[in-house]
Amino acid sequence: MRRLVAYPLVALGLVTASLAVASPASAHGYVSSPPSRQALCASGRVADCGPIQFEPQSVEGPKGQRNCHGGLAQFAVLNDNSRNWPATSVGSSVTFSWVLTARHSTSSWEYYLGGRRIAFFEDGGRQPNATVSHQVSLAGFSGRQTLLAIWNIGDTPMAFYNCIDLQIGGGGPAPSPTAAPSPTARPTASPTARPTVRPSSPAASPTTRPTGTVPGGAQWAPGTTYRTGDEVTYQGVRYRCRQSHTSIVTWEPSYYTLALWLPI
Repeated sequence: MRRLVAYPLVALGLVTASLAVASPASAHGYVSSPPSRQALCASGRVADCGPIQFEPQSVEGPKGQRNCHGGLAQFAVLNDNSRNWPATSVGSSVTFSWVLTARHSTSSWEYYLGGRRIAFFEDGGRQPNATVSHQVSLAGFSGRQTLLAIWNIGDTPMAFYNCIDLQIGGGGPAPSPTAAPSPTARPTASPTARPTVRPSSPAASPTTRPTGTVPGGAQWAPGTTYRTGDEVTYQGVRYRCRQSHTSIVTWEPSYYTLALWLPI
């Protein structure tokens, strides 16, 4: 029997739709580290962002655009440079980490600075893992810059758009993808670069438990069915579930903070 996995798409308190991995409309993702503008909105570091704060993974528009909001009027705030977006201090090379709340066949990944494409990664229509990382050289650039990262879907005319504000030459690498976002996020350096695509692991069988919440503050574990409002601890940080789901390896709270888990 084919197992369908539902992915979170909407804000707390709204009715959500369950989307299957195979559905073209289910493809969603965003850059979590260094935090993209939509990630900053979702974590609360930038306030009054409108609907993007609830669905950072949904900036989807036709391929070929060179803007932060994918041509979507409801996300126009992402193009507003007057918002004083926090810039992450980085060196001459950065690892950009994506969180994919639905894994769709992928044509390619592109990175632009100053209107020039500085990196391109071809995927040939393959289905990516739940987290994807690319190491990109920023050689020749310095100071405050806004980088545009694009995820081109393989079997639709659509792409996902993310703008990331950087302070290049700021004296350090980007925050580790495992750092839990918070209103006073503390960037931490990753001791080693992550592979381009994190190896996937098969899902464990769901853990049966009585209706209700898991014991408050229980350790997060794969193969467990979590419900909205459940609270877990992972790597010393406490999280509250934002969307009911059955956990698998690569869906740890530190990777899915904005989509499935909220640090508390």
